[in-house]
Amino acid sequence: MSLRAAGGNVLRRTAQVVATAVLLGYLGRAVAGRWDEVRGVLGDLSAATLALAGLAAVAAYGCGFLAWRAILTDLGAGMPVTGAARIFFVGQLAKYLPGKVWPILLQTRLGRAYGVPGRASAAAALLVMLITLGTGLLLTAVTLPVLGGRTVDTVWWTLGVGSPVLVALWPPVLNRLLAWLLRVARRPPMPQPLSARGIGSALGWSVLSWLAYGVHLWLVMYDAGATGPALPVVAVGAFAGSWCLGFLLSVAPAGVGTREAALPLLLAGAVAVPVALVAAVVSRLLMTVVDLLCPLVALLAERVRRPERAGTPESAAEVSPVDLARPRTPWPAGG
Repeated sequence: MSLRAAGGNVLRRTAQVVATAVLLGYLGRAVAGRWDEVRGVLGDLSAATLALAGLAAVAAYGCGFLAWRAILTDLGAGMPVTGAARIFFVGQLAKYLPGKVWPILLQTRLGRAYGVPGRASAAAALLVMLITLGTGLLLTAVTLPVLGGRTVDTVWWTLGVGSPVLVALWPPVLNRLLAWLLRVARRPPMPQPLSARGIGSALGWSVLSWLAYGVHLWLVMYDAGATGPALPVVAVGAFAGSWCLGFLLSVAPAGVGTREAALPLLLAGAVAVPVALVAAVVSRLLMTVVDLLCPLVALLAERVRRPERAGTPESAAEVSPVDLARPRTPWPAGG
């Protein structure tokens, strides 16, 4: 590595640390300034509500996994659920590293153990990001009138960004784009093109994921004292908007800082400030627990599944557990 490249990396990481510290400092100052109120709101939260909110977050994460698996299956990569879960959830841990490319790289590496070509793994990981972003921006735009306050002035651009992202996911456009990228990279074409059914399934699971995330945020805010018939819609729009802002604007891993600063701003027109601050902090804590728990469960599930397959006819040929999880249809050569 040249001195110039090394210096650029140091500057970039320094900027990431500084920006994250500033955003977290902003949130910390807001919490400290209203600590008496925040403390009272925190005291209103019950363990049962937090557990339910955590389960809703798990359900949301699971729907995100099913969206990714729908794309991978549409590309021709059939594999057991436990193997797919290991690739997805363990790969998602890489989002806590600086840069958005690491989950793609890790999922690609994990997929090779199951015979999945690197180009298919990379395409599925990238496309699920775009689908999540596109549906999140669309839901944010739809819920802008309910969010109220200054939110429209803050995230009005979601109307202009979300639509092109979703248009790019139209199968004829998407397949041509993927084919062009693979030609430029001098890689073999995809085993089979993406279909409207596969993309539609992924879009549906992504929308359900956002709705479940909204439920998790709504439970926290409701238990903290927020009321109103529009509160569930507010929760969906605010969470989707804060996630998209964190994905697009954050220089820190996993949107840390940006999402926590954006969520109270998006909620400001609908709920009290102390409730919004508590919701931002508690939501991040719950999501971090879920991010760590899901990979653990996926790894344990795969370990349980391996002994169950030990008695199959394939075991007599001394096929390894990794080989047992490989798809039955041979893949074309190349990554």
